[in-house]
Amino acid sequence: MAKVNVSKSVKKPSSKKDTTLKPIKDFLGSRSLPAPVDRLEDVRKRARRFRDKFLSGPQVVYYKSFDLVRVPYPTKYALLNAFSLPTPFLHIINRLFIIQYKTSEGIKTLLFSPSDVDANAETPFFKRLSQSFGPFQNIGRRIMAPTLNTVEECLKQVGLPPEKVDYISFDHLHTQDLRKWLGANGQPGYFPNAKLLVMKEEWDSIQGLLPPQSDWYCPNGSGGISMDRVVLLDSDTELGGGVALIRTPGHTYGNHSLVANTPEGIFVTSENGVSADNYNPLKSRIPGVRKYAKNTGMEVILNGNTLEIGLDQYISMVLEKEIAGPSLRNPEFYNVMPSSEMSGFWLFPGTSPTFSFGQLEFGNIVTH
Repeated sequence: MAKVNVSKSVKKPSSKKDTTLKPIKDFLGSRSLPAPVDRLEDVRKRARRFRDKFLSGPQVVYYKSFDLVRVPYPTKYALLNAFSLPTPFLHIINRLFIIQYKTSEGIKTLLFSPSDVDANAETPFFKRLSQSFGPFQNIGRRIMAPTLNTVEECLKQVGLPPEKVDYISFDHLHTQDLRKWLGANGQPGYFPNAKLLVMKEEWDSIQGLLPPQSDWYCPNGSGGISMDRVVLLDSDTELGGGVALIRTPGHTYGNHSLVANTPEGIFVTSENGVSADNYNPLKSRIPGVRKYAKNTGMEVILNGNTLEIGLDQYISMVLEKEIAGPSLRNPEFYNVMPSSEMSGFWLFPGTSPTFSFGQLEFGNIVTH
């Protein structure tokens, strides 16, 4: 079966290194043990040690999340094998995160998950879903997938000029079109100084996808982007005071998680799971989820639309919740804040999460 190429990037990576980015060695070799259960327990121990060390360090200067768009998403993927009602879809809210933190070069600004909502709608899965409404496509989109904010509007709300953004990053590149932000084919991007932080495995994947993957990636979403704008990461990485990107492969080969130390503890963000229920299913009130966890012994419930490496995703979700620790808002759940969080919706009965974080804000933004 032929590969599906969605990206042709130009230029070689820049030789200039970002000196504020530092490799994290805490998890080196953590998945090398032969037995899966031994890999899991080794990762769990390392995650707890990393959590203690990270909590004792500096906190971020600023952390804020914004709701961007509500998206219908199949329950069979969001709550893999666990949901017991026939409701075919649930809502997830895609979010933008603005993070500021101290480095040796001053305060840096990271945008995590800055989705180009209009361009991302070209993702094959979501485009087919939108077209299924036929002549009522526009009405269906306003009801089923309303845009709540744009990235540009969010930056204006907090007074952050686009030229002040140093980095953008995504836990993985499903549905993402990067060209508007970084520029492509000689055209400038909205963020003139920002670089993309991405795991090398994720970048390599989008250069030649197989059909099970390509249904979830935006066609040509990185086409024509200069590699001078891309920083390929080959390890867990500390960005600065209170911020790290930790490899959490599974949902995709190159998945990573944002780890941020805040006044409310450590928040970990990815889309390995789409709700707090995914990370502690035994406390879930979503129909079927608790029973499924009891019957199977599943410690976490995977977000499983592609299942590129399912066992690794399971281990990664345990890593995430162990780094995050219990939520101060609801100690029955963990401080894992999904980049796209499950949200109740009247058209989708039975899909309200037991606990959700909503929008968060800590600290004061620096705009000069």
